[in-house]
Amino acid sequence: MVEPLRSDFAKYTYADVLDWPEEERWELIDGVAYDMTPAPSIRHQVILRALFRQFDRALEGSPCQTFFAPVDIRLPKPGEDGLTASTVVQPDLAVICDREKLDDHGVVGSPTLVIEILSPSTAKKDRQLKMVVYAQAGVPEYWMVSPSEKTVEVYQLREQGQYGIPQAIYQYNEQVPVGVLSELVIDLAPVFAEE
Repeated sequence: MVEPLRSDFAKYTYADVLDWPEEERWELIDGVAYDMTPAPSIRHQVILRALFRQFDRALEGSPCQTFFAPVDIRLPKPGEDGLTASTVVQPDLAVICDREKLDDHGVVGSPTLVIEILSPSTAKKDRQLKMVVYAQAGVPEYWMVSPSEKTVEVYQLREQGQYGIPQAIYQYNEQVPVGVLSELVIDLAPVFAEE
């Protein structure tokens, strides 16, 4: 798992991140800072591009918008706001259907859908730490894409505020229905074929 780089035991907020060097990318989880560098692999970028293309085309003209990293998604807890949020993530891809959540700095509040593309350096963080963060923030649907396995795990938020086991695991040649966006289906063949 990616270890926190700023390990002086301070708890940070988004306001702190805004003062850090612009060339650095950071995530905050419960006030702990995680460095987002180095840049993702080419394989990761190819998969992200293919997914973004399908979502962006399918959602054109709808109230939903698709964003890819880096975009700061601030997930304020009770008593926090966009600047004082102690949890700020940069998922690989996010769909936002409530435009009121958008501001000049990114997104404040839960996306409709979050997609993380697993890599050896971030898989544990995405599977454990960020999965809990997304569930607690109320993200209705969470996908984990495994480039090595050529699969997509789809998680739906349950009434108990947890994801539990995957709703489904899709293989490289299947189509994935987007549960939170009725009638939208993502074809995985071009996603993994472009690698």
